[in-house]
Amino acid sequence: MDSVLSEDPVALKILVAGGFGVGKTTLVGSISEIKPLRTEEVLSDRGIGIDDLDGVEGKNTTTVAMDFGRITIREGLVVYLFGTPGQERFWFMWDELSYGALGAVVIADTRRLTDCFPSVDYFEQRGTPFVVAVNCFDGAEQHTVDDVRIALDLDDDVPVMLCDVRRRTSAKEVMITLVEHSLRTLTSAN
Repeated sequence: MDSVLSEDPVALKILVAGGFGVGKTTLVGSISEIKPLRTEEVLSDRGIGIDDLDGVEGKNTTTVAMDFGRITIREGLVVYLFGTPGQERFWFMWDELSYGALGAVVIADTRRLTDCFPSVDYFEQRGTPFVVAVNCFDGAEQHTVDDVRIALDLDDDVPVMLCDVRRRTSAKEVMITLVEHSLRTLTSAN
């Protein structure tokens, strides 16, 4: 009797993190093959004095739970993307979202670079492999990868790259870099 061997499906989980308004929702939307699940709400008066809109004055919505997208690499290999909320009052959700993640993308905005420190600290403390993707906003001063690395006090092995999260090809390069970095990190740990 012939038996057909089939591989068990493999699902990879990747987090997309960073400060408020850096482009997490946009990155998930630009690369997801499905219409992404978004849990965005309109900014309200309750956020006045809590949400810092400096540099993102045109932003009028915020993610209150997560963004979710999917990328099929091949049959049996799927990547699930989870965008974390960027505001401090929603950080309690990060532990649940990060459970079982292969790695994370920390999106940085050089106009508000300090906003990505909590994300960097979170993944460093947990030993989660991550890359820093500097979202190059129109009109923002451009900085080199080395300048960003120094400003964030990142280890030399943490990949830092410039990107435009609105462009699928740029988001794809970020994801490939993360997966390669995660595999190197996990391989060297064993």
